[in-house]
Amino acid sequence: MPEATPGTRSATGCGATGLPVAVIGAGPIGLSAAANLLEQGLTPIVFEQGPGVGAAIRQWGHIRLFSPWEYDIDPAARRLLEPTGWTEPRRTALPYGRELVESYLEPLAAIPAITDALHFDSRVIAVTRLGMDKTRSKDRDTTPFLVRVTAPGGTTDHLVRAVIDASGTWSRPNPLGQAGLTAPGEGAASRFITGPLPDVVGAERGRFAGRTVMVVGAGHSAANTLINLGQVARNEPGTRILWAVRGSASAQRLYGGEDLDGLPARGALGSRLRTLVRDGVVELIAGFAITSLTGTGSALAVTASTPDGPRTVDVDVLVPATGFRPDLDMLRELRLELDPAVEAPRALGPLIDPEFHSCGTVPAHGADVLAHPEKDFYLVGMKSYGRAPTFLLATGYEQVRSVTAAIAGDLEAASRLQLELPGTGVCSTDLDSAAGAAPADVPDAGGCCSAPQLLSIGFPTGAAHGRSGDPDR
Repeated sequence: MPEATPGTRSATGCGATGLPVAVIGAGPIGLSAAANLLEQGLTPIVFEQGPGVGAAIRQWGHIRLFSPWEYDIDPAARRLLEPTGWTEPRRTALPYGRELVESYLEPLAAIPAITDALHFDSRVIAVTRLGMDKTRSKDRDTTPFLVRVTAPGGTTDHLVRAVIDASGTWSRPNPLGQAGLTAPGEGAASRFITGPLPDVVGAERGRFAGRTVMVVGAGHSAANTLINLGQVARNEPGTRILWAVRGSASAQRLYGGEDLDGLPARGALGSRLRTLVRDGVVELIAGFAITSLTGTGSALAVTASTPDGPRTVDVDVLVPATGFRPDLDMLRELRLELDPAVEAPRALGPLIDPEFHSCGTVPAHGADVLAHPEKDFYLVGMKSYGRAPTFLLATGYEQVRSVTAAIAGDLEAASRLQLELPGTGVCSTDLDSAAGAAPADVPDAGGCCSAPQLLSIGFPTGAAHGRSGDPDR
């Protein structure tokens, strides 16, 4: 085993090579990875940049998942929890994000083997090979990874045998401007712009009541926010709700699967949104591509190109629901092979491209599909979907089961996929994709299912570390 360089921490007695496996992110998918590594007889070391497990999910804890508990708990994690006296939630119930953290992730993190692996307030800033940049090939596959981490105590390098990146996409929302770019004035207008999935009916209600609010986006995050704003509008006179989407598409694409959806709660989002638009509670503005944002005193002037020419709308609050994109900066010294469109692993990209697939048509996939030229490095969870939406928690759990088997050398188990998802007609709203525009992103939340756009068999997408489906970027 190579010696650690000065300032580098290494481990001994961890797995066959004496080194642990690094997991980036402590959302549902990251903790699933830790549980599966333990079952494989490997030692995980988990780096979470937040102060606790499910840090991204806590930011949308007021949102209810549209997948029931049946799909929200990883099988390996369940096997770890059952001997502890943990009471599993009713499998048909739909948890809120905060319940996912409190009733599942926190008990899982309290298991000693998981607790020992967790490092909070620890942000991974680089992953590379010990003594090698990405141009070096000799002995590359057998050289340990070096993971550089910043924490309150300073910056430390860790040597590990493999890396599982489950950091999600929640921290990297797409910009509001057209063509994937930040709109001119977007930074200066930040005081008018909320975070994704604001707590409209709870802690942040005062920011929206009696105001003109514009929601930009055409996925599950937008639908949830619009539905919650509809509740506010019924009780707060003067509340005006504008729904801006960049493309124009059929009503079926706009409102999703509705009654055809295999997850009834997800299908209900489209039905409720359709009613709000029909009743005039929500004003739909299609073909609205933002070209500039200008703060004018107490209001924000939102200028866009439309089929009828330039248009400016004054709003008090703007809610972005434009999806998310992966942070790849920390991986620049690794040999990755990414799909050029969605920035997912190359073999996975065509299976999840939202111009052709909904989450109900994405097949189960594992280590073979997720592999990169960099041996024993894997993107999993929402981050594995890159810029694509509609990630499902259950899909992430199966990814992790296969990947950890591959790292342990059990290639037969890694290739044996076992995942059954509910059938669905149209998995998510995807106005832009239908119009031929670039697709967008709920949690993984990190984790998990990225954060939300709302996680489908998981949670609202985006989070990650996990969420699910927001195509209007």
